[in-house]
Amino acid sequence: MDAPDRTLRQTRSPSWRPRHLLTVLLAVLAVPLGACGPSASDFAPRPAAAAPAAPDPAAVKVIFLGDSLTAGPGLGEGETYPALIGNRLEDDGYDVNVINAGVSGDTTAGGLARLDWLLDQHPDVLVVGLGANDGLRGLPLDQAEDNLRTIIHRARDQGAQVLLLGMKIPPSQGLDYAHRFEEMYPRIARDLDVPLVPFLLDGVAAHPALNMPDRIHPNARGHRELAATVYPYVEDLVDAAR
Repeated sequence: MDAPDRTLRQTRSPSWRPRHLLTVLLAVLAVPLGACGPSASDFAPRPAAAAPAAPDPAAVKVIFLGDSLTAGPGLGEGETYPALIGNRLEDDGYDVNVINAGVSGDTTAGGLARLDWLLDQHPDVLVVGLGANDGLRGLPLDQAEDNLRTIIHRARDQGAQVLLLGMKIPPSQGLDYAHRFEEMYPRIARDLDVPLVPFLLDGVAAHPALNMPDRIHPNARGHRELAATVYPYVEDLVDAAR
């Protein structure tokens, strides 16, 4: 497990390896692009400001707690799906402060270990995108589920709205393990009454044009697709938090 990293966004090399994640991208069902809601073309990075303005303390604070799929290794900060969602929210008239707290290689245990520090930032919305590394490493699913439930409980105890991002893995750890992994997310969402994005990589997995040359991590185009998938859920929670 990676040591907790107290950097909100970093670009160290991910611990996921092609021999594992390539299987993810090829094994999961890729849902055709063009679903209802915003499209990837609605999300474009903005030029970096010479001197970014200080965040408005009254803005709705949205923190994305995730792994390399959230951190966006190899991308500019403004090209990641959290940043793109932040831009779109502002364009749609929301006063928001979006923070990308993705850490490459993170597990549910790693996310839980740094949760207190993130909650000290007083988020209004916490987007939880963890678990893929647990599954690819064959870690005990009961522990991963306990970690995710604890993250959600503690975030809500601090007054944050929570969004859970679902994930799928290939059957490299066995068909039963892969099935139980996939079913973990809707069960948590149902039991704890939190909204769920069924599959973060919906429409991106197994599409070479939307992934880095390593065929593992989404490229800039892929992150625009992720933003289109996740945006409606985040918008609903921002509305609720205002």
